[in-house]
Parts: sequence; structure tokens; C-alpha cells
Amino acid sequence: MSTDMSDLIGHPVIIGGGAAGLMTALALAPEPVVLLSKSPLGAEASSMWAQGGLAAAVGADDAPTLHLTDTIAAGAGLCDEAAASRIVHGAPGAVERLAKLGVAFDRRPDGGWRLGLEAAHGRNRIVHATGDGTGREIMRALIAEVRRTPSITLLEGVEARRLLVEDNAVRGVLAASDRGALTIVSNRVVIATGGIGGLFADSTNPGGCFGQGLALAAHAGAKLSDLEFVQFHPTAFDGPSRPMPLLTEAIRGDGATLIDETGHRFMADQPGAELAARDIVARAVWRHRADGHRTFLDARKNPGADFARRYPVISAFCKMAGIDPAHDPIPIRPAVHYHMGGIAVDGEGRSTVQGLWACGEAARTGLHGANRLASNSLMEAIVCAQWVAASVAGTRAGTPAMPPAETIPPAADPAYVRPILALGLGVLRDRDGIERTIRGLYPLARGQGATSDAALVGLMIAVAAVRREESRGGHFRTDFPDTAPSAVPSSFTRTDALAAARDIVESAPSVRSAKS
Repeated sequence: MSTDMSDLIGHPVIIGGGAAGLMTALALAPEPVVLLSKSPLGAEASSMWAQGGLAAAVGADDAPTLHLTDTIAAGAGLCDEAAASRIVHGAPGAVERLAKLGVAFDRRPDGGWRLGLEAAHGRNRIVHATGDGTGREIMRALIAEVRRTPSITLLEGVEARRLLVEDNAVRGVLAASDRGALTIVSNRVVIATGGIGGLFADSTNPGGCFGQGLALAAHAGAKLSDLEFVQFHPTAFDGPSRPMPLLTEAIRGDGATLIDETGHRFMADQPGAELAARDIVARAVWRHRADGHRTFLDARKNPGADFARRYPVISAFCKMAGIDPAHDPIPIRPAVHYHMGGIAVDGEGRSTVQGLWACGEAARTGLHGANRLASNSLMEAIVCAQWVAASVAGTRAGTPAMPPAETIPPAADPAYVRPILALGLGVLRDRDGIERTIRGLYPLARGQGATSDAALVGLMIAVAAVRREESRGGHFRTDFPDTAPSAVPSSFTRTDALAAARDIVESAPSVRSAKS
């Protein structure tokens, strides 16, 4: 690495090379900024895999107020209505910004946006690019723009391992590369590291996305919120590939249905049928599989012969698996897809730690509530990046003294924790399973090894899940199947979560002896 770290002192540091991080860096230009990406840009970004598109009320029959209504309905009582309204009203402008950056969105012959329909949307409002390659096209344009923006110092192959914090204020970033440890001194840091899907064996996310940003924030003392709400996409391709290829909801919007091995359409009698909210569809698929059935997406009639043209990426991986969607049902199963919870932030993306912001999936803005509406995630990242950048730019650059040297933690490895999370944090949950997960993760989360950060994030999710004794959105408790009359967001710090987990672990022997 040829960059002199002393030249970067005081520059804002953005951690994460997905859409949220790239857009924040671009929005800060021409202010000098440092962008850290632990892998080559786009290689481990969930944004690259996004198929569905970007939700925005740009149709003639649509309005942001209608988009807001659908968002709040999907969020199952936990959306922050003011925050959600502000974000969805910013969505049309986000589409225009991306188009100006060179994103080739799909258009009708008359030049207007070609809009798709996805589950729980009352209007066709999904803007796509290259059919089912929206994320890849957005990332292509953003990466190209970042690489030609001189104010952005891009450090690829550099991973943030800890934030350096003093008196609840950020002082720098402790990072590592293949050349060793490095410290970047700054009082302005943005976490844009994406989600937590890599904590699970069955996920549509890259394996490298396992909540590193949440671990950074937790160790820094930041408050986290609504971590229990994990969205399982109902239609991941049921095969050996990891990450699991996604079968975008837009296919069901085009008329495809869900069937089992007998050809029975098992969601036909449900409200909304295949276009019900994701949590409802995921539970229906999960339960039908638990009853011994195989589950399939049937696109033979709709979109039928038009499938390969409409969904070229999906068509290609189906072909590699020996499946022609125009003639064969596609095997599917639920898989972890998105995390509604994250670092608690205000309307400008500021966390509870001074000088620390979060953007994208790592942040809990209040938009998604208990269950994200389809295609609201890319939209949120692009919209909120502008506000985060404005807040960072409006915060005076400090010149903090070089923080004291700290021992750098090892590179995190989530492999060992994946089967532990599977015990209690699936589509259907209960106290026994969640507590088994907590007992398995607690000693690892308190350690200093390669598993500790992944175990800490999983433990915090499990503590939030065991505390929420109701079913709401993406969190379904078979022992508490009803929804409470009032919706209250969850929030805690790392210290709170470890104390709650310790109480559960220490109570286990007495529970067992009472049963004996």
C-alpha cells in the first residue's frame, strides 16, 4: 500500500464498498474522503446481487403517499412513519441521480420508466435495470464513478477491525491489510458494511457479509435496534450454490405461482396469495416443506416463453442446473435475505456515538419496521447516503491525537457460528431454540478469537429475539404466535446484550435440575 496514512488524518472514513458506501463517498465529493473495502469493490457487496430493483413512486398512477402506505403496512407497526415518509419522498430523486451517474434503467419505447410489480406493493413502482440485473448495473456505474473521482482515496483489501473511541467519540479506525495493521485517525466514520446473511448457512447474501459493521458499532458502545427482525426471502433457488441464487419477487409479480411436487398451488387461498408480504410467504413455504413437501416456483405459464428475456441472469443459472423455467418448475426454499435491524440512527444517519454514522442495511432508520417492503433497500441506501454525507460534511473535521496503540483482533470467521444460529433463529422460533443459540454463542462472544465478532452479532440478534415475546413481521415465535397490541422497537448496547445472555446461561443449570 503506497498511501501515506498521515496524509489521511482527519478525512472522513467510509467503511464498506456497497451501494451505501459508494454513494456516500460520491455525495461527499469534492471533500477528500477515505473509502475502505475489505475486498475488491463489488466482490462481497449484497448490492451487486440485488435483482428486484429500486422502489420509487415514479409512475403516473402513483405517489409517495401510496408508497408510504404500502411500506407501513409491510412494517407491521414498527415503521417510524416520519422517517419512512421522508425516505420514500426522496426515492424519485434517487432514481434520477442514479440515471445521471450512468445507470441504464429499463425504459418503455416512449422513454418512460419500465415499472414492475412486487409483493405487497399496490402499484407497479419497481425500477429495474437489465431485467434482473439491477444491483449489478447500479454497482457498475457507482464503481466507475468512484474510481474516477479524485477526492476519494480507495483502499481495497483493507478491513476495519475496531473503531478507536474515547469519551463516546470516535477517534479513528484500526484496520488491517495483507501488509499488516494500520490506524486511520479521524473523528468522522461512516459504517456502510451491509447485512448479516453470512451468519447463516442458507442465505442469498455473500458469505463475507456477516454483520462486521454491527460488531464495530457494538464494541464502540453504540446502541443497536430491532436486531431480531431478519427477513427470509421465500424463493431462493434450492441447490448447492452459496450464496443461494435469488428468484426475484418480480417473477411472481409477472404471474408465477408457488406449487409443490404434486402441482398443488398451496398459497392460492391466502390473502394476497403469492404476492403477500415476504414474511407470510416465507412461513407458508417453510411450513409446507416441514410437512414433507418440496416447493417450486411455477413460471411455465407466466411469464412462460418470455422468461429468458425478462430474467436473463436467473435463466442462465437455471440453465446451468438443467432447468428451463418456460417448461420446468424451479425448486425453491426460504433463505436469509435482509436484516431490518441495525445500528440505531437518527434522520441524518448519526449513531449514539459522536462522530459515527451508519448507512444502508447496517443502519436502522425506521423505514422497514418489522418487515422490509420489496425493493425498498437499494432505495434507502441511495436516498440516505445524501443525508449522511451532508451531516458528515457539516461536522467539523477534528485533529485528534494519534489514539493509543491497540492489539488488532484477528480476521473474523463466521463458519463456526452458522450451525449455532440455525438452532434458534430460523423462520419459526421458540424460547428453547433461541436459548440454545444463546448458550452456544455466549462463550464465543466474550472471547477474542476469530469467531468472537460473528458470535457477538448472532448473540445480540438472539437476545433481541428471546426478549420479544410476540410474533411480528420477520420475527415469528411459535410459543407466542399473537401480535402484541402495541409495537415497541427493541434497543440495547453490547453491554446490555452480554448481561442478558449471562443471565440466561447462568439460569440454565437450575432449570435443568428443576425438571429432573
